[in-house]
Amino acid sequence: MMLSLALATLVATAFSQELCAQYDSASSPPYSVNNNLWGQDSGTGSQCVYVDNLSSSGAAWHTTWTWNGGEGSVKSYSNSAVTFDKKLVSDVQSIPTDVEWSQDNTNVNADVAYDLFTAADQNHVTYSGDYELMIWLARYGTIQPIGTQIDTATVEGHTWELWYGTTIQAGAEQKTYSFVSATPINTFGGDIKKFFDYLTSKHNFPASAQYLINMQFGTEPFTGGPVTFTVPKWTATVN
Repeated sequence: MMLSLALATLVATAFSQELCAQYDSASSPPYSVNNNLWGQDSGTGSQCVYVDNLSSSGAAWHTTWTWNGGEGSVKSYSNSAVTFDKKLVSDVQSIPTDVEWSQDNTNVNADVAYDLFTAADQNHVTYSGDYELMIWLARYGTIQPIGTQIDTATVEGHTWELWYGTTIQAGAEQKTYSFVSATPINTFGGDIKKFFDYLTSKHNFPASAQYLINMQFGTEPFTGGPVTFTVPKWTATVN
């Protein structure tokens, strides 16, 4: 019995990995969980990610954070990601995904979002791109996406504000489209390709000249806390 209990405990804690250093990560292909504290120097605070379950079937994780200062700056993008064979967006048939998430403190400045990059060069670095597609499932506080609102769109059964703006990333201009929900969507299941299809048909996104190079889901804290953000389920596939 003692041996059985010990084994059960080992199995239960095998994926309870703590990631607290900048860029700490854990992986079980094709999925990974990442403590991407890329903007931590713009304020003060701390953040850790805890891997609750990670396998070839999906990712489950949570993060705790508190950030102060640098009111308009993103401090991090703790996330789960999936690897895939890079292909032109026009050749992608579908990008099915399912996610469940919750947040225990919403009196903060933060967003909850999918983040995807595309580039004309399929060997482009994967932390930026020629284009960025963000899908904000939630927006808390006074923060805004990059740029200005240019449209209102209905995609995958939800209505979104569509924002567009540009930034300089990795020494080059990056064009960012952000679909933003007016109210939190805590459970989302759909095809991310539909968002690219909308941009292609309505806003001349060059799908036949851009490779999909990265796909992630997570949260971007600006200020506030303490917060626990929990993702009991995330799956995604690029077909």
